[in-house]
Amino acid sequence: MVETFVTQTLHLVFGALWAGSVFYVAFVVLPLARDGEFNTTKPLEAIAGKLTTISRVSALVLLLTGGHLAQARYTSESLFGSTRGHLVLLMVALWLLLATLVEIGSKRLESGLNGKKLREPAADALGLYRAAALVGIALLVVGGAITTNLAASISL
Repeated sequence: MVETFVTQTLHLVFGALWAGSVFYVAFVVLPLARDGEFNTTKPLEAIAGKLTTISRVSALVLLLTGGHLAQARYTSESLFGSTRGHLVLLMVALWLLLATLVEIGSKRLESGLNGKKLREPAADALGLYRAAALVGIALLVVGGAITTNLAASISL
C-alpha cells in the first residue's frame, strides 16, 4: 500500500513538474525571447538546458513509475479491454508525444542559440513548445480521469 502511494505520488509530481515547466517556457519565456526582451542568449541557453534535464528525468521517472503501476494494476485483458486501460494507453502515447516535442523543440532552440541568435530560434521553437504544453495538459487530464475513477463512468 505504501509502495503504491509513493509510486503514484512520484508519478503525479514528476508529471506535473514536466507539464508545468514546458507550459511556462512555451507561454512565458519563449514569447519574451521572441519579442526581444533578452539582451543575450545566456539566460535562454540556461533555461533550455534545465528544461531538457527536467524533461528527460521526468520522462524516465514516469516510465518507471507508470510501468510499475500498470504492472501492479492491469492484466493485458484489462489494459486493452477496458476504458481505464485505454486511458492508460492514451497516457503512454501522450507521454511519448510530449517527450518527442520537447526534444525536437530543444534541438531547434539550441541550434539557433549556438549561432548567437535569439528572436528567430525562439520563434521557431515556440509552436513545438506550445504543442508540447497542450499535450502536457492533456496528460494531466487523462491522469486525473484515471486517478479519480472517472474512467469507470465513461465508456469508450
